[in-house]
Amino acid sequence: MTAPGTSTAAGPGALPVRVAEPGLPARVTIYEVGPRDGLQNETSVVPLEVKAAFVRRLVSAGLPVVEATSFVHPRWVPQLADAADLVEELREGPTFPHPVLVPNERGLDRALEAGCAHVAVFASATETFAEKNLNSTVADQMTMFAPVVRRALDAGADVRAYVSMCFGDPWEGPVDPGAVVRVGCALLELGATQLSLGDTIGVGTAGQVGDLVRRFGAAGVGPERLALHFHDTYGQALANVHAGLQAGVTTFDASAGGLGGCPYARSATGNLATEDLVWFLTGLGIEHGVDLDALVATSTWMAEQLGKAPASAVVRALGT
Repeated sequence: MTAPGTSTAAGPGALPVRVAEPGLPARVTIYEVGPRDGLQNETSVVPLEVKAAFVRRLVSAGLPVVEATSFVHPRWVPQLADAADLVEELREGPTFPHPVLVPNERGLDRALEAGCAHVAVFASATETFAEKNLNSTVADQMTMFAPVVRRALDAGADVRAYVSMCFGDPWEGPVDPGAVVRVGCALLELGATQLSLGDTIGVGTAGQVGDLVRRFGAAGVGPERLALHFHDTYGQALANVHAGLQAGVTTFDASAGGLGGCPYARSATGNLATEDLVWFLTGLGIEHGVDLDALVATSTWMAEQLGKAPASAVVRALGT
């Protein structure tokens, strides 16, 4: 039996070779966003039964957290119009265990009605993206999110907060890290338990990542409360993960097969592929609990459902 994260699918012996790097965390949590962030930008609607099978296969592969869908208005993201049906299809008890995104109070109402116990809100660090994505301003978005977070917590739900455009914005260019810290701290003050910092268009560099995590530390927010969410537009996602590990971050978002993008930021390519992240972490001797073979099989299957080649380099290498 191979250890989680190793593979016998290619070449002699178990790959990748593990060589631990001193000073890095011993274990990380991979927060899988494929079923939500990965599929939301697909133009052809994925059938409900395929989405449900995708989530189940990801869970079976050992992903500890799988974000299932978003209770966004169907007009905004038609791909996720079946959110309530998907939750019902996957329900195994009185509450739904997988996180879901809620854009506003109406989305929260629908999520709570469906029994969701983990919700996420999505804010912006820049004015232009706040206007285009939320029809709001950076300051006013907090007024919108305050009742969402409060009511979710009152209902016993856990709340995660995303901040988008943390490193660069397609309309405004480089982003002031101080603005990111202000928005992130405001969300945590509202009651969010974890803050995911997003490189929405994939322009971030390792130096920026370390600097931003340190700035949050100076503001009283330790790396244990942070997650990092990278896109791989310029091939920097794994270098940025390494910088995050060096800074003490232990939660990283990723999307199976490298699915995803951003429907409101056309320059964004796919998310960091979960398989690429698993290979990278395994090579560093960092535990993650994911079965790479099962994950590759799942992403290969999902790519076939979508009629497209997987974006993940590891899937291309091992999935043949």
